Order: sequence, then C-alpha cells, then structure tokens
Amino acid sequence: MRTRAYIGLGANLDDPRRQVLAALEELARLPDTELTSRSSLWRSAPVGHADQPEYVNAVACVDTALAADALLERLQAIEHAHGRKRSFANAPRTLDLDLLLYGGQTRDTLRLALPHPRMHERAFVLRLLAEIAPQAQVPGRGPVGELLAGVAGQHCEREA
Repeated sequence: MRTRAYIGLGANLDDPRRQVLAALEELARLPDTELTSRSSLWRSAPVGHADQPEYVNAVACVDTALAADALLERLQAIEHAHGRKRSFANAPRTLDLDLLLYGGQTRDTLRLALPHPRMHERAFVLRLLAEIAPQAQVPGRGPVGELLAGVAGQHCEREA
C-alpha cells in the first residue's frame, strides 16, 4: 500500500537552485517511491536568523510504500549527502528536506512531528503546496487554501 506524502525542500548555500533540483532527482529515485509532482522553484526570505541569503524552495509530492520513519531517514541521508550541517536553529543550509504531510497521519515524537509543526505558518510551504495540491488538508489546521490568508504578508515569489 502506498501513502501520499509531501516534502518541503529548501537551500540557501552552495548554489541553492542546483541543490534543490538535484534533491528532486534523488527523491524520484527513492525505493518504493514515485515522485508524482513538484512545485515550481520559489525564493523566500529566511525565517528566524535573518542574516543569511534568500532560500530557493520547492514542494514535492510522492506516493511511497516507505513508512514515515523510513522516509524521514532517506530524506536525512539525502541532506547529509549534500553537506547539511545542523549548527543552530534556522542556520543557513545546503539542503533542508522536511516531511510535511504523510497521508492524514498525525504524530508528535522526538524524531518526527506530522504534520510538520510550522508548515501552516510558512508561505514558502503553503503557496508551493497549493500550487500542486490545492485540495490538500493539514490535519488539525484545515485546507491549504484557507491557510494561505495567514501568510499573505510573507515574502515568497516564484523564480523566473
């Protein structure tokens, strides 16, 4: 049985556009997983630690037979292969892969929170998710389309 999952991608170091495009190709090669769609590339302002370059972001949709924890392990392996360092919260990064939604699952463990706990507060997630899955629901929060109003003032624009 396959589960539909959405993954947020972001990078702002070491040619961010190339990092995100390469990661999308790597997602398409995950075992027992099919990349079914992806958003355009978008640029967004950093959140938290503001003294860093803009981010390049995307959202990918996959249908996967991997369990949520196994998918998360694969995402972290891709980040590691791209040189991801976790120096401090909201630090600049070569690649960030967030498991946003996994079916309709909800959970909150030390290792994995579903849905991603701040996705409803981020234009660089909601606008991109709305581009490929306007019908998506964020468990406990509501439809993506309705959540967009809450992030209207955040800088996030489609790449040319």
